Amino acid sequence: MTTVSAYAAPAAKAPLERTTIQRRPVGEFDVLIDIKFAGICHSDIHQAREGWGEAIFPMVPGHEIAGVVTEVGTGVTKYAVGDRVGVGCLVDSCRECENCKVGLEQHCTGGGVGTYNAIGKDGEPTYGGYSEKVVVDENFVVRIPDGLSLDVAAPLLCAGITTYSPLKHWGAGPDKKVAVIGLGGLGHMGVKIAHALGAEVTVLSQSLRKKDDGLKLGADHYHATSDPKTFEELAGTFDLILSTVSAPLDFGAYLSLVKTGGALVNVGAPEEPISLNLFSLIGGNKTLAGSMIGGIAETQEMLDFCAEHGLGAEIELIRADQINEAYERVLASDVRYRFVIDTATI
Repeated sequence: MTTVSAYAAPAAKAPLERTTIQRRPVGEFDVLIDIKFAGICHSDIHQAREGWGEAIFPMVPGHEIAGVVTEVGTGVTKYAVGDRVGVGCLVDSCRECENCKVGLEQHCTGGGVGTYNAIGKDGEPTYGGYSEKVVVDENFVVRIPDGLSLDVAAPLLCAGITTYSPLKHWGAGPDKKVAVIGLGGLGHMGVKIAHALGAEVTVLSQSLRKKDDGLKLGADHYHATSDPKTFEELAGTFDLILSTVSAPLDFGAYLSLVKTGGALVNVGAPEEPISLNLFSLIGGNKTLAGSMIGGIAETQEMLDFCAEHGLGAEIELIRADQINEAYERVLASDVRYRFVIDTATI
């Protein structure tokens, strides 16, 4: 076992504090990663504050991990010491169910293991990226291309794949009109990726406060949802709408913006349930769908795509002792557009 420094929430809703945790010895197929940067995802806040239900404490959040390999197990074939790598939301799965066999490990039915707030196959809690090092099975590690710096690559391990996967699945590309609801940590990557895929991109945000940013990131249009005229003018416009916000929305209103046969895909995960009049789906043969991150192979595909198109996250680099402040700023929508922890400060 290796003792490493980390930042952990000792209990639900408690401020995160510096502590030490134990990392398992490097096994035959394991990779030891010296974490360089860790993104702060809104999911970290939901889980550290038990917004999504009972959680495991102490909790070391962080599933947007970028670092360098410093040791490999004797059976490792994919990575070598010195490689630039990342770890996202998963560190293990059953590898035998139907979903795992086709590269959908995020939908594992036999026991997927989250990077943190989960129990590993060894019976011990998993701890995430707000730490100095992590040990991960090579099959759940991805390679960060040389074209991406590690700091802007870290958020791609969640924010990048969370938006890339549904955009690809639902056919975002040339001759398609795509709207992104929310210009935050997820939304700004959704705009960048949809634009790179060739779609005509619109941002739907509460206000026009971030309009200049949205257009610079690749949006063709920007509309305020607080203006009722937006829903009148854009009725039946979009082939695909990607909702990235974690607050409950009036999905009926947003479905009115979808073309006949189009889809509204949700990647945000509000803590509260929503209600929906099903006539907003029936009329127009529309689809309301969800999407959850992506499999390991698709995550690698996303990283390669982002490197090819020069797409990194827009980040604000912080010290570890600023994590609690950063959480409050995320909740206040006061970040453009992803906080990333310099783990050298842990």
